[in-house]
Amino acid sequence: MKVAVAGCCHGALDKMYETLELLQRRHNVRPDLLLCCGDFQAVRNEADLRCMAVPAKYRHMQTFYRYYSGEKKAPVLTVFIGGNHEASNHLQELPYGGWVAPNIYYLGYAGVVRFRGVRIGGISGIFKSHDYRKGHFECPPYNQQTIRSAYHVRNIEVFKLKQLKRPIDIFMSHDWPRSIYHYGNKKQLLKMKSFFRQEVESNTLGNPAASELLQHLKPTYWFSAHLHVKFAAFMQHETNSKEELPKATKFLALDKCLPHRDFLQIIDVEHDPNAGDSLEYDAEWIAILKATNNLINVTQSSWNMPENNGLHAKWDYSVTEEAIKEVLEELNYDLKIPCNFTLTAACYDPSKPKNNMEPVHTINPQTTEFCAQFGLTDINDRIQQAKEEASGQGECEEEMDSTGSAEEPSEYNTDNSGLSSFNPDEIMLDEEGGDEDLSTCSVDPSPDHPPEFSTSFSDIRIMPDSMAVSSDDATDSNNEELEKSGGSKQVEEKSSTERSLKRIGGDENGNSGVKKIKRRNQAIYAAEDEDKTD
Repeated sequence: MKVAVAGCCHGALDKMYETLELLQRRHNVRPDLLLCCGDFQAVRNEADLRCMAVPAKYRHMQTFYRYYSGEKKAPVLTVFIGGNHEASNHLQELPYGGWVAPNIYYLGYAGVVRFRGVRIGGISGIFKSHDYRKGHFECPPYNQQTIRSAYHVRNIEVFKLKQLKRPIDIFMSHDWPRSIYHYGNKKQLLKMKSFFRQEVESNTLGNPAASELLQHLKPTYWFSAHLHVKFAAFMQHETNSKEELPKATKFLALDKCLPHRDFLQIIDVEHDPNAGDSLEYDAEWIAILKATNNLINVTQSSWNMPENNGLHAKWDYSVTEEAIKEVLEELNYDLKIPCNFTLTAACYDPSKPKNNMEPVHTINPQTTEFCAQFGLTDINDRIQQAKEEASGQGECEEEMDSTGSAEEPSEYNTDNSGLSSFNPDEIMLDEEGGDEDLSTCSVDPSPDHPPEFSTSFSDIRIMPDSMAVSSDDATDSNNEELEKSGGSKQVEEKSSTERSLKRIGGDENGNSGVKKIKRRNQAIYAAEDEDKTD
């Protein structure tokens, strides 16, 4: 089946769907599924805008509200994760995932679903070491701290994902897995984004927790966004035994959704031809949620997940085949996710703006139904209970219901997800160089795909299912650089027969002269004052 993948959407749903429709009209290519790697911006109204961590003057309604209200419907099933520019109050309603509009599904803080037999996982947000071990304690109305910490990745979500044993086909994260840049054309990346050099050379750019997941899950594809630059890599994983078959991950980072940007990729993914067209629950993931339910923490206290270090009675929360079978029996072997989207907030009305609308903490019926069905804790209900108890006692007394340990030091003792002189959530980017493609160097035309688009239609590239980087692209770094990163072995193992990526349309213009460094998301969120406090 054909899967379209988009980077940072920034609320431009009309642009995304129009581009897909244009692709179908011109080349008879119709994707069966659209994936979006964060910064989706499911903004329903003015209150949602107030919950988005961007300067006030860049809080624009965009077009999601039209899909939320029912005025429009997504023409293709869309599955997305959260990034660091979201209506956090809206997404917080669905910690386990759910529909934000008809045909548009959010994966939750972390999640795994199935579509046509293809197993799709993802984790929302970006990594910050100072919030990593906390619980999901935030709720609207947010303050200057919680409006950002609300989208920071937590260790419990990573822990849950690390309990997965069955193979994952596709995985999404917003920020890149740390070290992935050592497995692609690093030289070209640094040519485009020279201000990444220090972090790349010190191996501190990206998400260390995502890197752990990459090593553990070994998905066939891994898609990311966040840095607003296209980049491909091919990572050959080490095997744990002689009997284990070699595995490799094809990584692709996507550019943001703007006119005249190559922000969409289309890949062919093997699927089950006998599977239905409905989005489905993943039985192993549901079983893991049930097994880890008592680990939920809704406090600000730092809390490490159980591990085999002598301090925990139980540390392995992976599930048995019997537990998975129990989930299937609970569902009568019908894994179809119910289409139970419900409006939980007033929708924006351009003729009647409500600029003073305040956000409220909402319990979403989808989450209530999901938790009741599988015996899970509704995180938002738990937060509200904790607030009421604290209010009744006249103080903020935090209780903890977990089997972890609060005394252990964090395994991540530095916060390197952004440049230290600025708000770490706003990574420095050179927007002038955004049109050059780092994922399609040394490419040849493919007879298997349509001819090149016109120069005015540069928003889509179609890729073969072997989305590997060519050997020329992958071996640009010298041995000294690779030894610093620990990546020399994997790069040397890349096969010279790996097929190059194919590109359709778009400019190949390089950048010359002095580059002007801009803030991340400059065209949309050019933060001057408000983004320096994180």
